[in-house]
Amino acid sequence: MEDFTHVIIDIIRNIPEGKVMSYGQIARVAGNPRAARQVSRILHSMSKKYKLPWHRVINSKGEISLQGEGYASQKWLLEQEGILFHKTSKIDLTVYQHQMEEKM
Repeated sequence: MEDFTHVIIDIIRNIPEGKVMSYGQIARVAGNPRAARQVSRILHSMSKKYKLPWHRVINSKGEISLQGEGYASQKWLLEQEGILFHKTSKIDLTVYQHQMEEKM
């Protein structure tokens, strides 16, 4: 496994309960701001194996990117952690976004 993958896994593991990070934000913190899609791929393929809190990763608009059952499941998990959604189904990133320093 590449070092970048390990860094991504570590960042996701360390998102605290009741907070979220975006795919692009995780990529920036990991040192590669153009790797948001790679973050998505890692999250999709390694969440179960590494028991990642996948539900704490959302898009940069404060929205859940999944659809259907995935959307409902992610929203429910976030609400169980105390995260509130606006009527527009968005999360207020000024309140719930976890901040980490870049690992550059």
